[in-house]
Amino acid sequence: MIKIVLLAFLLMLVSLIITPMFIKFALKMNATDKPNHRKIHAAPIPTLGGLAIFISFIIGLLILQPASEYHIPIISGALIIILLGFFDDVYNLSPRIKFIVQLAVGSLVVFWGGLQVEFINLPFGGQIEFGFLSSIVTLLWIVGITNAINLIDGLDGLAAGVSAIALFTIAGMAVIMGNVYVATMALILFFSTVGFLRYNFYPAKIFMGDTGALFLGYMISVLALLGFKNVTIISFIIPIFILGVPISDTLIAIVRRHINKQPLSSPDSSHLHHRLVKSGFTHKQTVLFIYALSTMFSLSAILFSMTTVWGSILIFSISLLAIQILIENLEMINSEFKPLTNFIKGIKHRS
Repeated sequence: MIKIVLLAFLLMLVSLIITPMFIKFALKMNATDKPNHRKIHAAPIPTLGGLAIFISFIIGLLILQPASEYHIPIISGALIIILLGFFDDVYNLSPRIKFIVQLAVGSLVVFWGGLQVEFINLPFGGQIEFGFLSSIVTLLWIVGITNAINLIDGLDGLAAGVSAIALFTIAGMAVIMGNVYVATMALILFFSTVGFLRYNFYPAKIFMGDTGALFLGYMISVLALLGFKNVTIISFIIPIFILGVPISDTLIAIVRRHINKQPLSSPDSSHLHHRLVKSGFTHKQTVLFIYALSTMFSLSAILFSMTTVWGSILIFSISLLAIQILIENLEMINSEFKPLTNFIKGIKHRS
């Protein structure tokens, strides 16, 4: 494992070296992220930075050659996702095309690779069998997490940093569980992302674009699934906690658009990072705050693997309460959606 860590660390240097090349390449391709009313940056920024992460990752695979029955389907899907992100960054593809390709990639892993969540063991005995729904559940997970990482890619270094925290946690949990393949893949991708983050953190010289966000989202979804499939319901919650920030932000966006009667695919400026900036946080403070939040979710995931069922329920309840407090204080749904605040006021009024 020490050899794997040292070799993976070298990939950070590779990523550091090749990222400036992709800054020039993106400018030559005119692949830049231009400012608009939803963007915070004031000048066009080169994109396609995800290619630097991907190439570092591929170099790592060639050196370490991790082996698994799922490896070829996973890498085949990654190649398609990278191409999808590249063409989207250059030609701005429609959401429908992106969704169809993501479904196709998910289907590749599920039906060719055979990666499926087939059942969950209940903590008090028995199990939930997904049956024919196992393929659908797995597809929804892959497509959902792929898009969740993409949705939080709104500030310099945000998606890359949150992804790096998730990957490091997945690697750590995989080491504890003795899953060498997942640990190796996660470490390779972690160091490739950290090297890129040197140029992506505020003030960013390059964005990862959909090329990077879709690739990282896809890989994280698959690696998390590989590490925790067909286990107890408590263990199944671990990857949900590891990805707590992008998952909660995506679910909140779905609820927000439903309550405000907006199309689910319509973009808005009420994601967590938008609301933090509007509440007075600086760009850097917002990113660091979300890093801290992601780290807290990851620590909760580790506690989940060590505590009792009742301890897990307590951690889960506290986390839900913290998310609700954030939603209401930052008005992430709308200014009137404050059920917890109204409930507390009601209790005080009656007393």
